[in-house]
Amino acid sequence: MDNDPSQIPVEPIPFEHGVTHFAQGLARGQAKIVAIGSSTTAGRGDIAAYPGRLLSFLQNDYPKANIAMVNKGIGGQEAPIELQRFDTDVIAEKPDLVIWQVGTNAVWQSPDQHPPSFNETTGAIRDGLVRLHDETQADVIVMDLQYVPAVLTPAKKDKAIAMVEAVSELARDAGVNVFRRFAFMKGLYQVEQVSFDRMVDPTDEHRLHDSDWVTHRVAWAMKLAIVGGVDKARSSVAANIS
Repeated sequence: MDNDPSQIPVEPIPFEHGVTHFAQGLARGQAKIVAIGSSTTAGRGDIAAYPGRLLSFLQNDYPKANIAMVNKGIGGQEAPIELQRFDTDVIAEKPDLVIWQVGTNAVWQSPDQHPPSFNETTGAIRDGLVRLHDETQADVIVMDLQYVPAVLTPAKKDKAIAMVEAVSELARDAGVNVFRRFAFMKGLYQVEQVSFDRMVDPTDEHRLHDSDWVTHRVAWAMKLAIVGGVDKARSSVAANIS
């Protein structure tokens, strides 16, 4: 397969809402993104995490704007703990766009790691989205689970699908966008027929973490979705003016 991610058949599901505040930041020439989440956001080993790659892609698309990326990922965390960091790690940064990666650790972690329950996680996501609405002017993107063997076992698959559905419902209720990573990666596996050996970090014995190749593809897909959201925001403004 061609290594150029712009020449691929699987693309992300477009955002439902325009990213209005981020588009306004681009128009001003200064825009800030805060990415919060667990290991997907923080990075793991030698694999560069998606936020830095996303920043590079966006900066290439909007060269006239100075885009800042603040990476607040901490490996192993889940929404209830991340919510406790919102004051210092998200709200205080005064972002134009927040990307919140959630859900995976509540599904995958073994009982001896004392993961938050399904309801604790979804409750924290709900509360976090309310806080972001009330205490920031930022656009919000919620990123759901990765489609990998660790969350597709017979013991975990139903819970993973339920979490994906819950994230979608919570985002819909809050009026924010979802980056549907689970669906995008499922498309890579089923449509492009990319093997899990290529999609999963080869050093990860748990078969949970994304490979360098998939991380690149996910970052590119996120860029496409954000650009589509910017275009949607600009079209809305133009329609209102006319």
